[in-house]
Amino acid sequence: MDLIFKIAAVGLIVAVLHQILTKIGREEYAMLTVLAGIVVIIMMLLPQLSSLLETIQGIVPM
Repeated sequence: MDLIFKIAAVGLIVAVLHQILTKIGREEYAMLTVLAGIVVIIMMLLPQLSSLLETIQGIVPM
């Protein structure tokens, strides 16, 4: 549950920054902010995805 709140917080911050940067005419920085937000969220999810894959491999014999 904590991870969901962290992802939502990052999403809100990125959305606000995107709106501000777009309003002042910095569309390039707004796009970079969105991409950085996506990278941060993916980095937050990688340990969970690794754990999920290990669990699946333990359940399903190959």
